[in-house]
Amino acid sequence: MTSLYLLLWIAGAILFQISLYMGVGFWRHWQAYQALRRVAKEFDLPIDPVPMQQNQALAVVAWAGLRTFYVQCKEFEDTAGHVCSFYLAPEDGAPLPPFLPGQFLTFRLEIPSAHGDTQALIRCYSLSDAPQKSCYRVSIKRVLAPAGSAILPGISSNYFHDQVNVGSVLQVRAPSGHFYIDCGDAPVVLIGGGIGITPLLSMVYWSLAAQAGRSIWLFYGVRNRSELVMQAHLEALAAQHANLHLHVCLSDPQPVEQNGESSGPVHYHHGRVDVALLRRLLPLKPYHYYICGPTPMLTSLVPALADWGVPDERIHFEAFGPASIQRRTTAEHAASLPHGTGDAVMVSFAKTKQQWTWHPGEGSLLDFAESHGISVASGCRAGGCGSCQTTIFSGEVAYTQSPDFDPEPGSCLLCVCTPKTAVTLDA
Repeated sequence: MTSLYLLLWIAGAILFQISLYMGVGFWRHWQAYQALRRVAKEFDLPIDPVPMQQNQALAVVAWAGLRTFYVQCKEFEDTAGHVCSFYLAPEDGAPLPPFLPGQFLTFRLEIPSAHGDTQALIRCYSLSDAPQKSCYRVSIKRVLAPAGSAILPGISSNYFHDQVNVGSVLQVRAPSGHFYIDCGDAPVVLIGGGIGITPLLSMVYWSLAAQAGRSIWLFYGVRNRSELVMQAHLEALAAQHANLHLHVCLSDPQPVEQNGESSGPVHYHHGRVDVALLRRLLPLKPYHYYICGPTPMLTSLVPALADWGVPDERIHFEAFGPASIQRRTTAEHAASLPHGTGDAVMVSFAKTKQQWTWHPGEGSLLDFAESHGISVASGCRAGGCGSCQTTIFSGEVAYTQSPDFDPEPGSCLLCVCTPKTAVTLDA
């Protein structure tokens, strides 16, 4: 064999490998495209691929204000009976717009009080299913009062569990929120703590339906198996889809729950979800991380992922309840600010004609207003529902975290901002 023939054989082998690689890649993209076509057909969306910004636009074209829904179905999702799902159908019967998997619904509740009147509350609950045209689903955990404590139990969650039944009518704002899974094909790691699993369930269901073959690692942290939400359904999904890797971490396992035990497609671990576990199990790939859970989980995981070398733009998170989780880039920016930016600031409340000096450490403007007896409507206290939106007459504010609710121009969300300069508020 001459050197020319040998060169041709080598070139042919290389071309064959390139063709094979491109063919496999095309087949995978074709499968994903067909899955997206099915989703698009269900929601009457354009078939042609659209960039992420256009997908967002499709999701936010919903309704203004409140819309009336009724409870179509109510069912418990855990063996302890602490988590209940509510299937909500629109009273007008019109098809529901799609939402971005991970977003939430905002409810305006009229809760009967012991005095015979009602108490108006605004609460946000994550959507826990993939988008459907006929109904939405939220899964709500009953919040009990701590044993031996005078703290009241969760008013809204107990109202849902005890008084909202099939046929009950609820007032609901359109899906919203900035915590949602991207539409790309990069592998994802979903980490849920307790009831923080709900938006991640929406991400899992949507991804398996619309992104065939996308690698999904779901880490679910609970105290023991009695707290697992939709356990049988998750096990079935993991058994059916080889690209879904399901790991459950038990922080306070019962005696019968053995360490490292696997149950079919589910892998159980003792302890909490931490970076050491992720480093041990995850193949070396450029993952996007989506984390939702209580504040201690986020304050532990978010900086640990950054220390591991995960880029800031690949770490997405949402805390259940008020939280202030500072990204490393935000902390570095704050440290670089000139001395004096944290000085005392004068805050004026126009409606009540009060004026007080805010000092660093006095919390958000909502906390500050309430500490001086100024009543402000509020709901989630985490920048999600928009209840505390207040007009700024003069001055500037700074957000301690990026809000999920987009305030109107010239206004701010008091629960997640502090005064940047002397400020006058419509409160």
